Amino acid sequence: MRLPFTLAASLLSTAALAQPLVAEAPLRAHLSFLADDLLEGRGTGQRGGDLAVRYLETQAAVAGLQPLKDGTYRQALTIVGSKALPSSTVTFSAGGKTLSPAFGKDIVFGAANGQQTVAFDAPVVFAGYGIRAPEENWDDFKGVDLKGKLVIMMVNDPQPTVAEANRFAGKSLTYYGRWVYKYEEALRQGAAGVLLIHTTASASYPWSVPANGFGHERFNLAGAGNAMEGWLQEDMARTLFQQAGQDLDALRAQAETRAFRPVPLNATVKVQLDSQVRSIEQFNVAGIVPGTDPTLKDEAVIYSAHWDHLGKDDEGNSQGGKQGQSDHIYNGAIDNASGAAALLAMAQVAVKQPARRTQIFLWPAGEETGMLGSTAYTRAPLWPLAKTAADLNLDSMNFVGKTHDIGVAGAERSSLYASAAKVAKRMGLRLAPTIPDLSGAFYRADHFAFAKAGVPAFNVGSAVFSGDGSFDFVKEPKASGERLVAFKKDYHQVTDEYHPSWDLSGMLQQAQFTLNLGYEVANDKNLPAWNKGEAFGKVKR
Repeated sequence: MRLPFTLAASLLSTAALAQPLVAEAPLRAHLSFLADDLLEGRGTGQRGGDLAVRYLETQAAVAGLQPLKDGTYRQALTIVGSKALPSSTVTFSAGGKTLSPAFGKDIVFGAANGQQTVAFDAPVVFAGYGIRAPEENWDDFKGVDLKGKLVIMMVNDPQPTVAEANRFAGKSLTYYGRWVYKYEEALRQGAAGVLLIHTTASASYPWSVPANGFGHERFNLAGAGNAMEGWLQEDMARTLFQQAGQDLDALRAQAETRAFRPVPLNATVKVQLDSQVRSIEQFNVAGIVPGTDPTLKDEAVIYSAHWDHLGKDDEGNSQGGKQGQSDHIYNGAIDNASGAAALLAMAQVAVKQPARRTQIFLWPAGEETGMLGSTAYTRAPLWPLAKTAADLNLDSMNFVGKTHDIGVAGAERSSLYASAAKVAKRMGLRLAPTIPDLSGAFYRADHFAFAKAGVPAFNVGSAVFSGDGSFDFVKEPKASGERLVAFKKDYHQVTDEYHPSWDLSGMLQQAQFTLNLGYEVANDKNLPAWNKGEAFGKVKR
């Protein structure tokens, strides 16, 4: 039967406006495969990681995503793996005494410059928080020359005071407080090496985290890096400062003020750092849904989700595992087979209904080793950053069930928050309340690489381990919340495994919200913008 022309046109128009619906079956299938033992935890520089890349590019092609300009779905990046050898030593001389901290117990360190041998003798300087923040009128360095010196810093950032309750975002952790920033700043200062004083309170994780990380191979993008970087256990730091004639607590108090200047310690250090080094090629995976608007198609929305996890550890003690344990595979089902699978399921329906702007589905490599893939992307973008509307990231998704709310922590920094509110309303959801980012969750996932490059971005839906969303579950709210919280014991452990019994309705909801938000941005005549005064908005891209 032929429909009247006007009715047919109306139906076509309605269909065009209808939102593509993400299906649970492909999401579950991709998740179960990516988290399977066959992929050996999708480790960087491991066979399982190579298999994951091959699977993702194959499925991207099957879904109908268009390849990159070179006809492939791969963006190569060179990564340098480095592991400190047992012959490596750090020895302090202070107050006429020698301190030889034990690797793993008192100190951890490694090279980030790709060199097999690093050796130097240097004076030791305490640099407080090691922060230069013009917008906060804060400079811990005061022009002091730190070239050729070992710099010791505190982790976290200056704490709020009665007079300045909102300095450095108050109780929230800023990027200045992250260990990544400290290492970056030490490199800019030309330091011979850098050590961060560890406390569980300031780092937000126990000593075992850096101890495990530096006890195994670490990865960096090829290029400039610190010759020596690491952590100093607090008791050892206190002993060193005391031997050097300084009171650590008194210096910490000084470091809470703008008047602080670097304090030379009456101490020197001798470093012999021998490393096992290898250069490897890894790959981001990406596919494209071209836009339909003659003008707006030159701009793009990116959906991202890292494909890597911690891989296979035949030693049986990596990342908090136990010597002799039978399970050596860190499957990373939630972190982040969930996000990688969701993107595949979203792409499968997005290709059938393009938006006005181009949509890019991106699976970065090396997130677990320091957001290496997303950082490499922003340094050599597949799409001009100036024409990239937003990055919507998925990492460690909800596996418990549907919710009444959706977490959008970080969206409040830009107009993406208003867009998210529109989408939530259409879906019958409410936005979870914004809470202080005490652990710096905003700086711990791939979207942050885009934010640093000036692109409005956030992690959509809240990562299950971060606590930055309320997760108001539809069914059994109390019990569901407890199941979610219980995941913390599985985070970065071999127990982060896929279970067929999981209720994926919440994960599907999260994926659908992300895709809907992407379409909202992709079809809007205006590009998203950072809020006035937001530091990322000042980045030229």
